[in-house]
Amino acid sequence: MATERLNSILNHLTPSKSGLSSITQKNPDDVVVTLAIRTPLAKAFKGGFKDTPLDYLVYSLLKKVVEKSNLDPQMVEDISLGNVGDGKAAYIVRAAALAAGFPNTTAASSVNRFCSSGLKAVQDIANQISNGSIDCGLAIGAESMSAGGDRLANPFHDDILQNQEAADCMQPMGQTSENVGKDFNISREAQDRFAAESYRRAERAQKAGWFDDEIVPITTTIKDPKSGEEKQVTVTRDEGPRWGTTYESLSKVRPAFPQFGDRSTGGNSSQVTDGAAAILMMRRSTAQRLHQPVLAKFCGATVTGLAPRIMGIGPSLAIPKLLSKFNLNLQNDVDVIELNEAFASMAVYCVETLGIDPDKLNIRGGAIALGHPLGATGARQICTGLSECRRQKKKVLLTSMCIGTGQGMAGLFVNEQL
Repeated sequence: MATERLNSILNHLTPSKSGLSSITQKNPDDVVVTLAIRTPLAKAFKGGFKDTPLDYLVYSLLKKVVEKSNLDPQMVEDISLGNVGDGKAAYIVRAAALAAGFPNTTAASSVNRFCSSGLKAVQDIANQISNGSIDCGLAIGAESMSAGGDRLANPFHDDILQNQEAADCMQPMGQTSENVGKDFNISREAQDRFAAESYRRAERAQKAGWFDDEIVPITTTIKDPKSGEEKQVTVTRDEGPRWGTTYESLSKVRPAFPQFGDRSTGGNSSQVTDGAAAILMMRRSTAQRLHQPVLAKFCGATVTGLAPRIMGIGPSLAIPKLLSKFNLNLQNDVDVIELNEAFASMAVYCVETLGIDPDKLNIRGGAIALGHPLGATGARQICTGLSECRRQKKKVLLTSMCIGTGQGMAGLFVNEQL
């Protein structure tokens, strides 16, 4: 341990040859991921979790964390739940943790930065580990979109609405997608072709079993909408992928937001979904002491803001900001990219603007084919991305998403399971 500490100090003092060599160094104080698992993603309102409340979804995943990690739950000092739609999320995660076997000494809280909430939870736990507040923590992202969520029912105060960008924060997400399509000339055809590829990749990955090592089955209760009869089911796979989806079939789908435009549809936009994901993190020296497997190193994450009316292009700003902090080049240094497909309009824009290699992007499909459970996506992308890195034996994972009200976030990880 003394030798590792000395090497850590020398590494900080000695300039590295490149950003890539710097982030791939291993130091005792690194924040590492030791477990990354998720539930299947189920169709909201009609899928396997339609009758599963958020508290049970979180509780079920927490029990899986205890089971899969082989870690004494008392070692987990804090749990952060990323969730968008439930104002009671802080109550839920605390009670669910206690019921799942975590002791009352394990703290818990919730966080909400809309679609990046899962990554925000990861960042918050990682920052606590990095600054010495805790040695081990758990980040969760979870969303029951079947429950409806907290919508902005009333306008802001008149004084706030006098500012146009503040007023734009009230624009529906579909409207912001149409804004991006119009402002940057992202055609309906380009969006449908992107969506078709997302479905093709998700189908390929599902048939090949690529998702198997990231998904844990969840047993729950489902109610028949006609008879009201309840039965127990075990949800084992993502419900979003529609095998055989083509550009031709997507091109026939009617616009979803005709009052705002004619380019975004139910076929080229993210699906409304229920699901959850969990990322267990600790200091590298703690992982070694507890004999925990190190899946990956968390390098960092960052957030940026932009005009709310074109919130979808947030990743095109957050990704360069993050990579610049680590002296990395998107084309040469990053191996796998998980970009949240909130809408094909923003995805196409980000790919074209940043020059993203399609062969590195959403290799297993994205939110258009898999679904976008708002608070869970930021953590779900990490599970999927690290699994894909392991499959390909690649190192550097970049995740990113746009955020309602005009923000973007990105996270950086180094896979260590080569």
